Amino acid sequence: MIRELCAYYDRLAADPAAEVPPFGYSLQKISFIVVLHADGRLHAFQDARQSRDNRWVPQIMKVPGQAKSSGSGLNPGFLWDTSQYLLGFKPDDPKPQRTAEVFAAFRERHLAIEAEIGDPAFSAVCAFLRAWTPAEAAQHAELAEIVGNFGVFKLVGATEYVHERPLVRAYWEKQISAEREGPVAPSLIDGTLQQIARLHEPWIKEVAGSRTGGAKLVSFDGAAFCSYEKSQGGNAPLGERDAFKYCTALNCLTTNRRRRVDLGSVTVVFWTERPTDWESAFSFVLDAPQIEDPQTISSIHGFFERLRRLAPGTYLEDSEVPFYVLGLSGNGPRLAVRFWLPGTVGSFAERLKQHFDDLEIGYAPPDAPPLTLRRILNETAREPKEVLPPLGGAVSRAVLAGGPYPVTLLSAVLHRIGADGRLNYARAAILKAFLVRAARLSGQKEDVSMTLDTTNPSIAYRLGRLFAVLEKVQEEAYDNSLNTTIKDRFFSSASANPVAVFPRLLRLHAHHLDKLSHPGRKTNIEKLVQEICSHLPADAGFPAHLPLADQGRFFIGYYHQRQDLFTKKTTPENGGQEEIA
Repeated sequence: MIRELCAYYDRLAADPAAEVPPFGYSLQKISFIVVLHADGRLHAFQDARQSRDNRWVPQIMKVPGQAKSSGSGLNPGFLWDTSQYLLGFKPDDPKPQRTAEVFAAFRERHLAIEAEIGDPAFSAVCAFLRAWTPAEAAQHAELAEIVGNFGVFKLVGATEYVHERPLVRAYWEKQISAEREGPVAPSLIDGTLQQIARLHEPWIKEVAGSRTGGAKLVSFDGAAFCSYEKSQGGNAPLGERDAFKYCTALNCLTTNRRRRVDLGSVTVVFWTERPTDWESAFSFVLDAPQIEDPQTISSIHGFFERLRRLAPGTYLEDSEVPFYVLGLSGNGPRLAVRFWLPGTVGSFAERLKQHFDDLEIGYAPPDAPPLTLRRILNETAREPKEVLPPLGGAVSRAVLAGGPYPVTLLSAVLHRIGADGRLNYARAAILKAFLVRAARLSGQKEDVSMTLDTTNPSIAYRLGRLFAVLEKVQEEAYDNSLNTTIKDRFFSSASANPVAVFPRLLRLHAHHLDKLSHPGRKTNIEKLVQEICSHLPADAGFPAHLPLADQGRFFIGYYHQRQDLFTKKTTPENGGQEEIA
């Protein structure tokens, strides 16, 4: 996995449009600029933020070094940092003594190397740091608004920032290339001898459940996690450049909304070995947000259409290109790998094709959006935030690896149907997919058809059909004027404990049938009820309990029959009137 992330970094680094930082640098949010005269006098504090979507956001800038050195203590950056370090200022500062200390550390770091760098602009920064007193910040009211993130230095009229000056960059390149104290060992990536990274940085950000400042994929901070008296990165020897590569590449994925999707407690990231259309469209399998761009919408529909038409052995463009999917969750300061699925575009396409085939069920609304993983998960809870945390990873792994859907998916959907009484197209499709996949993977045959199957021998399926007919008769008997129907009162219990509900429903059915005025209607209904009940075991009666899988069959039978009842059927005998099948 880490090797493939390093390769992804190399791919990004070769693409000028990717703007990936080189080793020793990072991308940071810059919100203000300290503009100086050549002699170090302050010219102005300039707002570096940019207007986007009616709000001001910091600009992303490549700067030397990582966000901050790990651990506590004084960690001044090089020519960039927060206002506490650059100016000794923080609005409504609760710890002024601490702020004074960090400013002093920033000043000392830069003054100590002024002669070594020998750049006039860098000397101007040093002159400013010598003369500046934090109390002067009170004279600049604009500071309180613009110092929310990091700041940098610039000279009046200059086209580049001080940290971009040639002599400054040459100094920094020398520092990151210099040999440092520490172990040298074969790197786990390619076996070459390298300076081993003590800490794997930068921190990985924006993973579901992780800390705001980020987390680490590989770290050792306790004796219990270490071996052979090694400490920290020595327990997983990666070269400093390799560690930087995989961390930077992973950050590029987790912070890119086109390469990551959050599903419950899992952040799913994905990439291909080289650019492909599938890499861009794959996110819409996981989640399909509201999109207004016609070109993007056309691309998405084309992607799903290609999946639907994919046949076994069909040649697929980019089929042999390696494709990687990684699922991560936050676990305090660390990241937990929920799944790692390497494969090819072709192998993932076949699994997705099978997934959508399993989901396919009749009577879908003509404008129904694709059943993305997000929609599937949302059907298991009242609100998206209530989706069970482990479910996102389990369902994603089942879909992308071609394995069985988790039983928790079935039970969660059944629970929601029982709680709110809604059995829509999406929920019926999920139940059908669970049953057919479980049967196929176990070598059995599951009799779940796309539409109504009057020959289906499953007792649970027939009981669902029977419930749909009894509900329809009640609605017609009272001309849809009832506030509460048998579905509102008995839907959940009928699917779980048929023997406690159906005898009573059949007695009510006789009463409802008498209220129908059309003799032909009564006859058709009676024929349908007799046809359904004729396949129920007369000697055993109604089942006392239906297990989860049979509850799924019950609801599919209900869904099929209910949809069929509302499908208009005309014959010459009924004069073009709707009739029950």
